[in-house]
Amino acid sequence: MRRSAPTLTDVARLAGVSEITVSRVVRNKGSIAETTRVRVQEAIVKLGYVPNRAAGALASAGAPLIGVLLPSLSNIVFPEVLRGIHTALASTGYQPLIGVTDYDPVKEQELLSSLLAWQPAAIITTGFEHTDATRRMLADSRVRVAELMDIDAEPIDIAVGLSQRRAGFDAGRHLIGRGYRRFGYVGHDWNADHRARLRYEGVRAALAEADLGLTAEERFDGPSSTMAGRKTLAALLSWEPDLDVVVFSNDDMAVGGFFHCLGANISVGRELGLFGFNGLDIGQVLPLPLSTIRSHRFDIGRIAVEKLLESSRRPEEKLIVDTGYEIIAGATA
Repeated sequence: MRRSAPTLTDVARLAGVSEITVSRVVRNKGSIAETTRVRVQEAIVKLGYVPNRAAGALASAGAPLIGVLLPSLSNIVFPEVLRGIHTALASTGYQPLIGVTDYDPVKEQELLSSLLAWQPAAIITTGFEHTDATRRMLADSRVRVAELMDIDAEPIDIAVGLSQRRAGFDAGRHLIGRGYRRFGYVGHDWNADHRARLRYEGVRAALAEADLGLTAEERFDGPSSTMAGRKTLAALLSWEPDLDVVVFSNDDMAVGGFFHCLGANISVGRELGLFGFNGLDIGQVLPLPLSTIRSHRFDIGRIAVEKLLESSRRPEEKLIVDTGYEIIAGATA
């Protein structure tokens, strides 16, 4: 049985204060002792309570809402997902409310609380890495929920995406089949991008199956970028130059690695193979098209909306939609 959503009364009872006090804290109105405010806020987080602002101006305007939480809009992957979402919503009358989490689970929690306060018809979020409070709010709410990009865990309602671990495994197996034996890895911050770590684990599993391993690896302590890829490959090759191929956490990093090779007079594809992930256009317009895996990002956003709007009620059986991926042979590996 699904629990009913916590109420203002529940918060007041747990915090040991009146309902009026809870209301003042939620609305940030009136004089409240700091210790009381903290106690109420802790109760709100513990219960996953979401205030109902649906009677406000936005709801009265008659626009049904879909909440969308994405980790980034500077990474081209997620604008493509958003384009799929917009395309699917175009003829429905629903309007998206968009929040950007910057890969921060606590920020996702705060944004989700704000979105749920408007009583949206559905919430679209990214991945399965939520705080406990976020998971409670999503699980206890009556709205439909779609978690995108990954299908390697059990969703709250619907998951739409691909197996990141399997994609990494297939990349490793593809490169082994191409004759590579001395593998390097260049990545970025795993704390921010859990899906990159899943792909890394998949590559390692494929190598282990062939009695191989990573000869060397280097990770950039920050988000992915072409500059990070260039610098990190340079650092890796400075202490381990004898590699056959380098697998990158994504195409941004791999494109940066390609530019390092150009500057260092390393013949890509002959002296050193490079392999990315995502299948971005920028990788395919390099002098040598990037060898990579293409994910179907537009379809992920579109299918998520279509599945969410099939029913306003969350079904008992959870749904996983595998949008798959394809290996692009390219010319760099």
